[in-house]
Amino acid sequence: MKFQVYQSYWGMSSLPFGGEEWSMEEKLAKIAEAGFDGVEWLMEEKEHREAMVPLCDKYNLQRSNIVFPWTPDEFEDDIQAAKDGGASHINLQPMPMPRLVAHGVSYLVRCMDMAAAAGYELFIETHRDRMTTDMYFTLDLIDAVPDMVLCGDLSHFLVGREFSGPPLSEQNQIYMEQILARCGAFHGRVASREQVQVPINFPHNKVWLDLYASWWEYGFRQFKERSGEDDVLTFVVELGPPTYAMQGADGQELSDRWAEAVQMKDLVREIWARC
Repeated sequence: MKFQVYQSYWGMSSLPFGGEEWSMEEKLAKIAEAGFDGVEWLMEEKEHREAMVPLCDKYNLQRSNIVFPWTPDEFEDDIQAAKDGGASHINLQPMPMPRLVAHGVSYLVRCMDMAAAAGYELFIETHRDRMTTDMYFTLDLIDAVPDMVLCGDLSHFLVGREFSGPPLSEQNQIYMEQILARCGAFHGRVASREQVQVPINFPHNKVWLDLYASWWEYGFRQFKERSGEDDVLTFVVELGPPTYAMQGADGQELSDRWAEAVQMKDLVREIWARC
């Protein structure tokens, strides 16, 4: 059983903190030097993909494809891009937003079948402005599609539901544990009730960091209990640029996002080791 930590390439946008943005190769070199196992990026654009692949190989970085298909036909192209990009797995944000769970099932099942036929693990990401935008709807989805495996970007549920706490109510914690029990991958950032991404080293945000650490630990333990020795859990550190990252009145980010990404990598590896 393996635990791998990837860095989001999108999360490398506008880095470094307070300086001129790194080039593509500098970004990938930094990711490798910091000890990440891989990088997640959108593989659809041929020119970008052809530039990224040899650099990922040069720096010995695995990669996953993050995709946004509106239809299964579009997902066919995403699968081919994953093959061309050498993806280890595919992370899918389900773009259709049906009002009824039943209307989303055929899309999900078809995409899952297509990924399986192509030999890819597929993870359905929890995310705002997607089919999984609402926690209650997503709970119904995972009941309706028992084989559906989630990529848990838990920040969106906290902001979307604006849970009171922490500590959460007993019922909301139960709901979150049901989500966590279906996660085969994670995207990592820390949110508060009102902000999708908060600086993790500000003292007043420690309560939120502790909450997320407890959720990740629960999810990792669930994964270990149900998985075989050859299974892999991938955690993608995904600290986004503005407007995900908080900014001051001058428009500058309030914290060093790259330093926080490396810190989060180390934190989740520590959590995994003790599970």
